[in-house]
Amino acid sequence: MKNKPYYKRPESVLVVMYTLTDEVLILRRCQPPDFWQSVTGSLRWDETDPLDTARRELCEETGLSEGLEIMACNVTNRFPILPPWRHRYAPGIKENIEYVFQVCLPERRPIVLNPVEHSECKWLPRTVAADKVTSWSNRDAILALPPLKR
Repeated sequence: MKNKPYYKRPESVLVVMYTLTDEVLILRRCQPPDFWQSVTGSLRWDETDPLDTARRELCEETGLSEGLEIMACNVTNRFPILPPWRHRYAPGIKENIEYVFQVCLPERRPIVLNPVEHSECKWLPRTVAADKVTSWSNRDAILALPPLKR
């Protein structure tokens, strides 16, 4: 593809971080306003493994990198790229492929947001987080988290 480095790659990761007390981390994007999501991000053109992207995005968006076990959910979503974001992709690209991951923590950890991307974060109970996130794939990934052993 000509000029591919100037366009975003239409492949991304979704990383749902949750605790053993069934709280899910969600982040509020700066733009568009009131868009809540889990950790997400596009694969770079030179990245060949979505797991590498998941590690990078977790560090960039939360400041966390040490001691994280990132588990692939073996779920791949395909969805239309919303019109407000289509200009970021090469002409004619209308769909994105998303690879889903999860990270379970024993308890909440302090989050350091990237202020360019996110303005706020919350740890919420699973069902509340699922109701608050904007995208259907994020909601489904939260609701599909393994049940906690009590």
